[in-house]
Parts: sequence; C-alpha cells; structure tokens
Amino acid sequence: MTADRANGIFAGIDRVAILLYVSIVLAGCLSIFSASYDETSADPFAFSHFYMKQLVWVGLAWGAGLIVLLLDERFYHMFAYPAYFAGICLLLGTLAFGSTVHGAKAWFKFGSFAVQPVEFAKIATALAVARIMSNYTFSIGRISDLAKVGAIICLPLLIIILQNDTGSGVVLCSFLFVLYREGLNKWLCIPLLLIAALFVTSFLLSPLTLLVLLMLVCTFSEIMMSGQWRSRIVYLAALALAAALLFVVMALLTPGTMSFYHCLLTVTLASLIVVAVYAYRQNLPNILVTAGLFVCSLAFLASTDYLFEKLQPHQQKRIHSFLGIISEPSGADYNVNQSKIAIGSGGLTGKGLLQGTQIKYGFVPENHTDFIFCTVGEEWGFIGTTVVLSLLCLLILRLMRMGERQEEPFGRIYCYCVAAILLFHVLVNVGMTIGLMPVMGIPLPFMSYGGSSLIAFTILLFIAIRLDASTRQFSLDNF
Repeated sequence: MTADRANGIFAGIDRVAILLYVSIVLAGCLSIFSASYDETSADPFAFSHFYMKQLVWVGLAWGAGLIVLLLDERFYHMFAYPAYFAGICLLLGTLAFGSTVHGAKAWFKFGSFAVQPVEFAKIATALAVARIMSNYTFSIGRISDLAKVGAIICLPLLIIILQNDTGSGVVLCSFLFVLYREGLNKWLCIPLLLIAALFVTSFLLSPLTLLVLLMLVCTFSEIMMSGQWRSRIVYLAALALAAALLFVVMALLTPGTMSFYHCLLTVTLASLIVVAVYAYRQNLPNILVTAGLFVCSLAFLASTDYLFEKLQPHQQKRIHSFLGIISEPSGADYNVNQSKIAIGSGGLTGKGLLQGTQIKYGFVPENHTDFIFCTVGEEWGFIGTTVVLSLLCLLILRLMRMGERQEEPFGRIYCYCVAAILLFHVLVNVGMTIGLMPVMGIPLPFMSYGGSSLIAFTILLFIAIRLDASTRQFSLDNF
C-alpha cells in the first residue's frame, strides 16, 4: 500500500502548501469581485467583469499547475537553459514588437487579451540560476562563477529596464537572498544593499557625499571580511590627504578647474590601480571583489541622472514624492494617499464585503490589480489583512522548508528563488499601498487581477512543489 501511494501522481505533494495557495487565490478572487462588482450591471455573470475573467485565469492556472505536477522532476533540470533562452527571446520580442501599457513596452496583445512575458521570464531565470549554481564545479567563493550567476540575472534585468518596466526588473534583485543562503559572504551582501539605498538617495545627496559614503561602505565591508583594520584606515586617511594636497595645488595653479570632489575621485581611481595589482599578486580575492564592486557602483551612481531621465514623467514624480522632494496631494501622491485612507478606514474588522466606500466609488485607482491590498484593508479590516499576510508568509516559509529538505542543490536553490521572488513582491506591493515603498506597479502574488501573473506565479510555485514531491516520494519508497 505504501508503494502504491508512493507511485501515485500526487505522492509526496506538500498538501499544506497547496492549501495555502488555494486559500490565497480564493481570497484574491473575493477581493477582485468586491473591487470590480457593478451593482448597475444587467448581467453580473458576463465575462466583461474582471472577477469573471479572473475565474477563467484561475482555471487555466490550476490546469497549468496540474501539468507541472505530472512532468518528471528531471525535466526542469534538463530544460533550465533552453527555458532561459526562450525567456530572453520573449523579452527581446516584446521589446521589439510588444505593445505599450502604462508607459512600459512589456506586453503582447491578442485581441482583448494581453500577456506579459516578464512574469514567465522570472521562472526561466530562477531555473537557470538553480541549474548553474547546482553544478558540481560551482563555488560561490570563485569570482568567475559568481560573475556567471550575475550575468544570468542581469541580462533579463537589462532588457526589462529597456522595456521601461523597472518595477518588474527590480524583482530579480531578490536573488541576492539566494546567493546569501548559498554562502555568499554577508559583507558583500551588505554593501550591495547599501549601494541600492545610495541610488535611491542619490537624488538628495551631493556627488561628494555619495562618493565618501560609497568609499566607507566598500572599505569597511572589506575590513569585516579580512579583519585588517589598521592598513585600511591608513589607506582612507592617505586618500583624504592626497586629495586635499591635489586640491590645494590645483587651486594655486589653475583656480576653479577642479573641485574637491574631482580631486578625491581622481586620487581614489588612481589608487585602485595599485590596489588591484597588489591584491592580484598577493591572491587577495576579497580586495579584488570589493574594488570591482566600488568601480561598478561608482559608474552606476554616475548614471543615475541619465537613468532617471529615461523614466516616464509619472515614474519620476513617484520617486520625488516618495523622497519628499515634491508633494502633490492630487497628483503623484494621490494613489498612495487614497490607499492609506482606504486601509485605515477599515478599522479592526472592516466595513464588510462590497461595503468599502473608497473602493466602491473609485477613489483608489487600480484597486483590483496593484492596489488590491486596499480592498482587503478597507473591507476586511486589520484582522483580514493579518490573515492574508499570514497566509502569504506561511507559504514563503513553507517554500524555505521545502528547500531545506531537498537532497539535490538544484531543488534547494530553486525553492529559495521562488521564496525570494514572492517575498519581494509582497514587501513591495504592501509597502507601496501604505506609503513605505515607492509605487512600482508590481502585483500581489496570487491575489492581484491578471492572467499572466496568476499563471506564472502558479507555475513558479508548483515547480517547487514538484521538486519537493520527488524528494518526499523517494523517502516513501525507501521507507
């Protein structure tokens, strides 16, 4: 009987994960119904309603999930690279021939239906990352191997940014969590996060302040890796002294030609040549990685103005609004303000199904897609939002547990990739509805309206469940 059970189609399936998934999807359908229901409609069951369309997407998503479970787990390992190549081709095709929606050229339109390939590219990227990092010769401490993983992540990220869909692209940065889990030095993870923070604040700080902060972040990160405090502090002091001397000399010879910022930048870049040669000869990879990270970050920060100008005007206003540079209650701040009003008005238990005034009368734009959490907050209250967030968090924790019980690196890494993607989506989506994050326009997993996101998230999750089932089925067979 045990053998028959182990050979069944659903043998080893994590039923808790399936139950959490179904609960979240049903909560999403109920929220979409409440957000898009029209009392004046003559036919409430017409497929022109968003909630009826979502039911179709749910059926297709569950069908796709079933197919994923029926496929052999080796299929995903074998076709990880072809899937990644197909995902890149889809992104390039969208960039060349796609339709523009909300300023982003990231959609294929087929009549009244639209498909967003970037959602499926996330699956392909997760598979490719899991495949390359599960190779027997892969080492997270080897710079060349780390560069390969970075290339796999950055290629779709670059294409997505070119599509002007920055919010979806930033999701790929969540793979940093996976690298940390697989052994990437935490003192490399921290500067990456701080550099991202510097990019956000680059609109508020002067170039000199940014340069100094970047030097301190990279230097002290290398100090924590090597434990060499004295020589690194001397190095920083020498740079400051050399920059001051150069500034004085240039002020005497050609007044006004070089600011202290340019002097410090010149001295620092010149010193890096000596540092790189020394680190290479002494075989000090930490210094080489940190120096490379500093140069790349410096170039990235220098391009922030150019990148900012490439954003749509409404995206620029969102960033300025989030940073407090501008305040437009009826403009860039409108969505977030109405969102906070809707969530706050829900109180402890909410106003009840179809009773949310902010949602019902259209004060909150996109209340069935990116701002679906507002519907939950207003109609279900604090208790309802706590339940929804708890379900999402439990699913993410379940994925991490799946990863830890995998016997093969491929399954473990993929499960953590899925957990990282879902966690990033939840943090950003919920954060932007309550004003803690800038508005990026990314959906709440399994709850926001949309066929592309629901089907893609379902496939993403069910591949992890299938990989986990093979491990548990193997245990049952041995038992």
